[in-house]
Amino acid sequence: MDLITELIAAQVAKSHARPFALLRREGADHIEVYTGDVTTVDRLADIPLPSGSPGPRTLALVPYRQVMERGFACVDDGAPLECLLISSRAEVRLDAALAALPADPVAATGGGFDIGDEEYGGIVDTVLRDEIGRGEGANFVIHRTYTARVADPLRAALSAFRRLLVGEKGAYWTFLVHTGERTMVGATPERHVSVEDGLVMMNPISGTFRHPDGPADRDELLRFLADPKEIDELYMVLDEELKMMATVAEQGGQVVGPYLKEMAHLTHTEYLLAGRGSLDVREVLRETMFAPTVTGSPIENACRVIARHERRGRRYYAAVLALLGHDEAGRQTLDAPILIRTAEFTPDGVVRVPVGATLVRHSTTAGEVAETHAKAAGVLAALGLRPAAPRSQAAGAGLAQDPEVRAALAARNAHLARFWLEERAPSLSSPASVAPRALIVDGEDTFTGMLAHQLRALGLSVTLCPWSLVEPLDDFDLVIAGPGPGDPTLRDDPKMTAMRRVVTDRLDSGKPLLAVCLGHQLLCGLLGLTLHRREATYQGLQREIDLFGARRRVGFYSTFTALALASFVETPYGRVEIARDPLDGAVHGLRGPAFAGLQFHPESVLSQDGVAVLQDLLAHLGSSLTSEVA
Repeated sequence: MDLITELIAAQVAKSHARPFALLRREGADHIEVYTGDVTTVDRLADIPLPSGSPGPRTLALVPYRQVMERGFACVDDGAPLECLLISSRAEVRLDAALAALPADPVAATGGGFDIGDEEYGGIVDTVLRDEIGRGEGANFVIHRTYTARVADPLRAALSAFRRLLVGEKGAYWTFLVHTGERTMVGATPERHVSVEDGLVMMNPISGTFRHPDGPADRDELLRFLADPKEIDELYMVLDEELKMMATVAEQGGQVVGPYLKEMAHLTHTEYLLAGRGSLDVREVLRETMFAPTVTGSPIENACRVIARHERRGRRYYAAVLALLGHDEAGRQTLDAPILIRTAEFTPDGVVRVPVGATLVRHSTTAGEVAETHAKAAGVLAALGLRPAAPRSQAAGAGLAQDPEVRAALAARNAHLARFWLEERAPSLSSPASVAPRALIVDGEDTFTGMLAHQLRALGLSVTLCPWSLVEPLDDFDLVIAGPGPGDPTLRDDPKMTAMRRVVTDRLDSGKPLLAVCLGHQLLCGLLGLTLHRREATYQGLQREIDLFGARRRVGFYSTFTALALASFVETPYGRVEIARDPLDGAVHGLRGPAFAGLQFHPESVLSQDGVAVLQDLLAHLGSSLTSEVA
C-alpha cells in the first residue's frame, strides 16, 4: 500500500488523526503528500523554518487577520495561524492519487450566500459612491460567503479534492490541508509570492471572463480582452503589486506578460513580476500582506474600507498558504498561493466558500454580483452544489495560443512604462556621500516605494518616511510630499494637517519640493487654487496631456483635482506656471521657483513618460538634483 492510499484509508476510517496536506502544482503529474504535527503561532516571524535537509519544512495556513501585524484595520475573528511541521513527504503519481481518493459525490445541503444578491448589490453601489467616488482608493474587493453543511467533513473534503483534480484546470495549486481543527480544499489560480534562488515572484491576476456553461467563445473572449473595465482592473492590481515588489526586491519588479489564465468556468488575465531579493521569506510574507486582487488599493486604506463594509472577519479568505523550506544551497524558499476558490470545512460539518468581486470605477452592480457567482462555481461544482463544467471544457484546448488573442494581450503593453517592463541594471545612484538626498513623505500609498526606485535610478539617495513620523526636512536636498487617499479639503484630519505642514515648511524654506497626487493637491490649496471633486473619478486612468509644452502619456489615480483659469498665477511664493486641461481647467502639474507638483503618478506603470517627467522636473528644481541616465 503506497503512502497516499494508506494515509487516505486511515483518515476516511478515522483511525489516525495526524494532520496532512495534499497538493498538486500547476502542470505536475504527481501529488505532493506532507504529514507532521501542527503548531499555532502568533506572528509570521514565528513560523518555524528549521534547518535540515533541502525541501519544504513548514506549511503555514495564514489567516487574513494577520494583516494587523502591519497595523492595518481588520475585523478580528480570532482565526489561528497554523503551521504543519513537515516530518514526512512523498510524491504520488496523479493516477494513483485519483484511484485512492473517494469518488463518491459530496452530499452538501442547505447551500446559500450569507449576503443575498440584492444586499450585496447595495454594498457595491455604496462602495462605488462613497469610497471610490470620494477618493478613498482606486479599487476595493468586497466578499460574501456561500455556506452549506455536510455529514462527514473529511470524506467530503477528500471527494471534493478529487473532483477539483479532475474537473478544474489552470490552477496554480490544487490542494487539501487538514490540520485537525479544519480542512481547506481549493483550486487557486493565483500565486501570491514565491522565492527561489533569490528570485522573488508575484502574479497579479485580474479581469474575469465568465463561461460557466461551456468552452470559452473566441469572439466573446476577444471582446472581453478589449473591455476597458477589465483592462483597467488588471493595470490597477499590477501597479499595486509593483508597490509590494518595490519593498521586497532590491531593484523593484520587472513586469512580464500579460498572459491568459484559463480555468474551467472562468478565464483571467495575468502578469508575472520578478525581482532579486534577500529578505527572510517570513519578512517577504509580512511585507506583501495581502494581494490587491483580493483587497484593493491603496492597500492600507483598502483594509479600512473592507472592515467598514464587511463588518465581519474574513477567516482565511484573501490570505495565503505558505510552503517554506530550503534549497540545496541552504537558501530559503517560499511558495505562497492566495486562498481563493477555496472551501473551509469545520469538524461540525459547516462548509464555507468565500468569494469577492473587484470594484472599480467602471463596475456595475449586476456585473459584480454575477462575478461572485462565477468565482464560486468551480468549488461549488466540486461540492455537488452546482453543475460541473462540461468535460470537453475542463480538458479544453484553450485559446492562449490563438494569434489574435496573443496580439490583443501584447497590445496592452504598448503604452506602459518601459522602466517596469525592461530588466534593469543595479541602481545608477552616486555614492551616498555625494548623491543628493531626497525624503519621500508617504501619505499612506506605497506608490512611494516605486517612486523611490525611479529616483534612485536617477542618481538620488532616497529615504522613505510615513506622514506620522516626518524627519527634519532641512537634512534633505529634496522633499517629496507623496500620494495617499483621502479628501485634501479636510482641515481637522491628522494626516492632511501633517502633510500640509510638510508642504508649508518646505515652501517657507525655499528649498526644492516636489509634490505628487495628494501632496500636489495640498500644495495647490496652499497656493490659493480651488480644489474640486470630480464627478467621474480618475482612478486608474491613462491620459495623454500637455505638460509644460511636451506631450506626455501618464497615469492618474485621483478623485480630487485643483482648478485654474490661466497658465500662470502669482502666489506668495512667486510666479507659478500651470499645466492645465484646456476643457475644464484641471491642473495636471505646476512649477514654481523651487517647487513643482504633479496630479498624476510618474511612478505608475501607466505613466509611459514618467521617468522623463521626473528628469525634467529635477532639472527645473536645481542642477544638483540631476544626473545622466542611460
